[in-house]
Amino acid sequence: MTRKNIANYPCSVSRTLNIIGDQWSILIVLASFRGIDTFSGLLQRLGISRNILTARLDSMVSNDILEKIPTSSTRSRYVLTPAGKELLPTLMALMQWGDKWLAEGKGEPLRVLDRESHAPIQKMGVVSRTGKYLELDDLRFENGPGFIIPDSE
Repeated sequence: MTRKNIANYPCSVSRTLNIIGDQWSILIVLASFRGIDTFSGLLQRLGISRNILTARLDSMVSNDILEKIPTSSTRSRYVLTPAGKELLPTLMALMQWGDKWLAEGKGEPLRVLDRESHAPIQKMGVVSRTGKYLELDDLRFENGPGFIIPDSE
């Protein structure tokens, strides 16, 4: 079954998911945050098949999430680009949601700490420009200037 391309939907979430919306891509980005930057390192850490890892890395390089940097004639490093690094809050939010709703009382499987203070990071949330944490009822959604209904396929 082929995955439907949702890149042309008038929504930044759909465009983003079209690039990194599968489980392996998200886990590759998380491994990259943890400093794993080689094909063999990712292969070992994730237990992913070679062909899937190759396809995901190629896609993430072509979509400017990772940069492929040759280190020898046969080896390369995969380094997060600025766009890839900006996925940090998204992945931290997913991790915190999973820690809350899926940990089954066992606690978080991975702790993320402030390197300087060694304290856990702040809970991710939607914050107003004045610093107030907002809930769903505090928000209003409206179409923006980039909202264009795509041609039907």
